[in-house]
Parts: sequence; structure tokens; C-alpha cells
Amino acid sequence: MDMITRRSVMLGSAAALAAGGASAQTRTQATPTAELNLPIERGATLRMLRPVRFVGPDEDVWRLNAARFSDRTGIQVRVDFVGWEDISQQTAVTANTGAGPDMIIGFNEGPHVYADKLVDMSDVADYLGRKYGGWMTVAQKYGKRHGTNSWLGLPFGATAGPMVWRKSAVNAAGYSAPPSDLPGFLELCKKLKAMGKPAGFALGNAVGDGNGFANWMLWSHGGSLLDEAGQVAINSPQTLAALNYVKELYQTFIPGTIAWGDISNNRAYAANELWLTSNGVSLYFALKNDPATRAIAEDTEHTELPHGVAGGWPSAPLTLNGMVFKHSRYPNAAKAFLAFMLEAEQYEPWLDANLGYWAHPLNAYRAAAVWTSDPKIAIFRDSMNNRFWNGYKGPITEASATASNEYLLVQMFASVASGQNSPQDAMREAERRARRIFRR
Repeated sequence: MDMITRRSVMLGSAAALAAGGASAQTRTQATPTAELNLPIERGATLRMLRPVRFVGPDEDVWRLNAARFSDRTGIQVRVDFVGWEDISQQTAVTANTGAGPDMIIGFNEGPHVYADKLVDMSDVADYLGRKYGGWMTVAQKYGKRHGTNSWLGLPFGATAGPMVWRKSAVNAAGYSAPPSDLPGFLELCKKLKAMGKPAGFALGNAVGDGNGFANWMLWSHGGSLLDEAGQVAINSPQTLAALNYVKELYQTFIPGTIAWGDISNNRAYAANELWLTSNGVSLYFALKNDPATRAIAEDTEHTELPHGVAGGWPSAPLTLNGMVFKHSRYPNAAKAFLAFMLEAEQYEPWLDANLGYWAHPLNAYRAAAVWTSDPKIAIFRDSMNNRFWNGYKGPITEASATASNEYLLVQMFASVASGQNSPQDAMREAERRARRIFRR
């Protein structure tokens, strides 16, 4: 927990604020409230909840940006950073009790789950969209209420999970790069296993990696949890093909992936136990910044996972999504704070500090310095222009969020990989669970 006040700015971060290039005059005037017509409530103070960092500088720059807001407005902002697995639960408690933080940055569908408990964000979203080249595809999908132009949330960025692989191992297996087709990819993984340099993907209840792998597996075979009308569509030949594929692919994996969380493949890859996986950019930079593992980073490449029949990279990036609660006594101050954090003066340094882990939601930030800082991370730049989302092909709703939070697809694939269920039984069980969740 951090209490960020004007005093803490002067004592701890004056140099950092000066480095941001703001003059004294700018610090007192450059707030978004005038353009947004957001009169700040008298005596406003704010409390925010957001996920803990995955890349070290994330929290540091966030704190400095929040301190800058306090310096310019006199509004104290308290920021609590919590574990990824806890953010959904704490959001539920806040929404259901009508007490707690004024604003939360959660994941993906969060604002759609608690739509009736939230302040409309359309004015802020429209302002930022006009100023910064428009919102990217996934940002619009997660930000807007389905079928409307009303914004429930304010996306802050997303992290994708492309394939991460060791060039030396893939080359030794006879490939210049991993094949882009599913049969070829399976053959590569078989050869890596035979060489003692196996692949591995999370099949445990992992917020990012588990859901990401399951989504990719289903969508690359042409399957989907829902159809365009929101009807349950998981029982299909395409799902069955995906389950049969994962049953065979799993035999090439490093042991233990059924229980993997979001950090498990990072550790195995850094220990030379794993030679191909999917991950955000954090793994690469952790390796690059540690002299003991720098050679692994130099041998590491990123490419898109095989598209299969999807017609594009079938990836739904894990999205940070900001929301303001109606129980807040200071909704205008909260909206002003979120807008302030997405303004270029604050957002670009934060984006750069994240080293590409969180990719921007607004088109103008495609030109941010981070995207030319290292050619190996350029693949992450357009993560939020992918055309897939959790619950694809249906609308984003409370039910689609429940399906993700309950790891419906992850557990379907894991039950087949582990031999607990046949592909047919796993598909039927997933359909039963989906019909309970979506009441269809």
C-alpha cells in the first residue's frame, strides 16, 4: 500500500518528476478536468486497487505518475497493489458491498460483470479516443457495453502470449523457425521431446497462461465457446479436433504442466528445462537483465502461435480494464485520475518502463519508443488489435467472465491431456457447465 501525497512527491520523487519534462507552470495547470468538464469534488481523496507488477518498473512509474497527479491537483491517491489471482475476488467484494476503493483496474470483462455498479466512462473514453488516434479493437471490445457506444471500462493495456522459443533447439530439430501450421508444430514438439529439449504450456488454473493456451487451442481449430448470438457452441467437431490435438501434443510436454500457474513456465525456461512455450515479454527481459541467463535471452525468439484455421493470430490479450464505482464520493476526481494516467506525459513513460509487457490501447502510442527499443519485442506492439476475446464469438457479459474465472476451457483441455476424460466426455462436460453459466 502506498499513500501518495504532495509531501511524498517533494521528498521522494522531485527528480523523477522533473525528468518527465514538466515545468512548474505545467504541473499546476495540465490536468484533464478542464477539457473533460469534470469539476472536482471538494475535499476529494481517492483509493485505487490494481494488479501487482509483473515487470519491475511498472509499479515504480505508476507511483510517480500518481504522485504527479497529487502534485497538480492536491488530491491524495492511495494505490493498493494486489496479486493477480486476488483482483477478481476483491472486485466482487467491492461491488457487492458498495464500499472500498473508488476505482479498480481489473482484468478483461470485469466492468461487464458489475455494469450496474459502475460510473459511465463514455466522456473520458471519447476524449482520449479523439486525442490519441482512436481505441484499438480489443480495447473497444472490453471497454464498451455490448452493442452500444457506452463505455463501462477504460482499458489501460494488454499483454499477449506469443510463442517463446530457443533458436538453438529449433534449429537443431531441423527448422529455421517453428512451423506456422498445426501439424508441423506438433512434429516440431515431438522432435524437441526426443532431443530432451521439450515444449510446455500451462494447463493449470493460470489467469494468463492457462486461459491463453486453452483459447488458442480452441480457436486455432475453428471452435468457440459461443456463437455470434451468444448461444453455447462448445459441442462441435472443431472442439473435438482441438481436444484430440491437445491429447497428442501433451505427450511432448515437460512434466507438471497440469499444475502450472502463471510463473511456472518462466522458471522452467530460465532453468534450461523448457525450450518452447508461450509468454509475455517479461520472461525475455528477466533473462536479458540477469547475467546468469543472458545467453538464454540471446537464444530466445518470439513468433505468433500457429493460426490454424483462425484467419489470424487467435489470441485474446490479457487486458487491464479500469472502472469507477458508483459508491465513490468523488467520481469526477476518479475519472480525472484515470484520464490523467492515460495522457501521453504519464502513459508513455509507464509504457516504456513496462518494456512491452503491457501494450497500449490507443493507436497513437504505436509510435512509443519502447516498440523500437528491441526488435524481439516488436511482435507485442499491436496486441490490442487482435480480433479475439474471452467468450469469442459471443458478447462479453457477466457469464463470459464467469466462464473464464472458472477456467472452463482450461479444465476441459486439462482433463483430456491428463487422461481423466475422453475428448467426447470432456466436451460434453464443458457444454453442461457452459449451459449452467450462460443459462442457454
